[in-house]
Amino acid sequence: MKTLMIYGATGYTGKMIAHQAKKAGLNFVVAGRDKQKLGELAETLGVSAAVFTLEDPKLVREQLVDIAVVLNCAGPFAKTAEPLIKACIENGIDYLDITAEINVYRLAESLQQSATQAGSMLMPGVGWDVVPTDSLAVTLSRQVKNPQRLRIALQVAGSMSRGSAISAGEIFSAGLLARVNGELTTKQDASMGMFDFGLGAVECAPLSFGDLVTAWHSTSIPNIEMFVHVAGAGFPEGDLSLLPDGPSLDELQSTPARAVVEITGADGEVHRAIIDTVNGYAYTPLAAIEAAKRALEGQRAPGFQTPAKVFGDDFALSIPGTRITVLNGQGNH
Repeated sequence: MKTLMIYGATGYTGKMIAHQAKKAGLNFVVAGRDKQKLGELAETLGVSAAVFTLEDPKLVREQLVDIAVVLNCAGPFAKTAEPLIKACIENGIDYLDITAEINVYRLAESLQQSATQAGSMLMPGVGWDVVPTDSLAVTLSRQVKNPQRLRIALQVAGSMSRGSAISAGEIFSAGLLARVNGELTTKQDASMGMFDFGLGAVECAPLSFGDLVTAWHSTSIPNIEMFVHVAGAGFPEGDLSLLPDGPSLDELQSTPARAVVEITGADGEVHRAIIDTVNGYAYTPLAAIEAAKRALEGQRAPGFQTPAKVFGDDFALSIPGTRITVLNGQGNH
């Protein structure tokens, strides 16, 4: 039976993912740096623990022997993704993660050739980032003749976890980017966008998420922009280490997540669709473990991949409580 490694399993989201892996009946080990926390989690779940840091490439490769899929949950991913991705390629195994940091997607994309040659699948973004928007963009693009422009807006509801807040710093530091005529470039226009998530149009700020890479691979639409609307308390400021681990159970249950996609065809007509589902922190463990399960079962492809390309247009809808609504009179799914 193939084995999954969940690295960063003792974090807020990592712990939820580990519990979901147990619920799904997967063969897995928990991994990370904190021996005490890992030991406690491993005992609770009845699985093995692997304690190691990522500084020594040889040590990382050795820890991944007998592992088929690595699911990285340890942010900020700017520090953890590269050593794990390279070790996965060296071992010819698959790499998944739950990051929103665009530079991780750019890194994985840049390693396309070596990953393909090694038979290793690289699929960053198997959580709320980017599974729902990937499915939504592909689903809508199939209804548009010669799509030319894609705009994606995320609604961030409720409070953020400490790890997400730290990762957000990596997103901001990447600068404002857009895809123009197929090329990722610095965004010249930093103006706000207006998007309707179902309760009227609201202002959304431009931001560089992983979809600028994944949506290009999934849809081939040459011009892509990303926006975000923070419906909760906003991006945290100050000493992020003082933030709570993550949203409370009440917050998770009361703050659903939504995203909007707009695609403009060559004729200038704008097509719109919305996806709504459970809170992103509740969605991520379900989507990430479903992706890992499928990869372990052989639903995979070597090289840099996106969820919609490998698992199908409707992968996002495999998560309970998820709905896609096409907003231009073409029905619901």
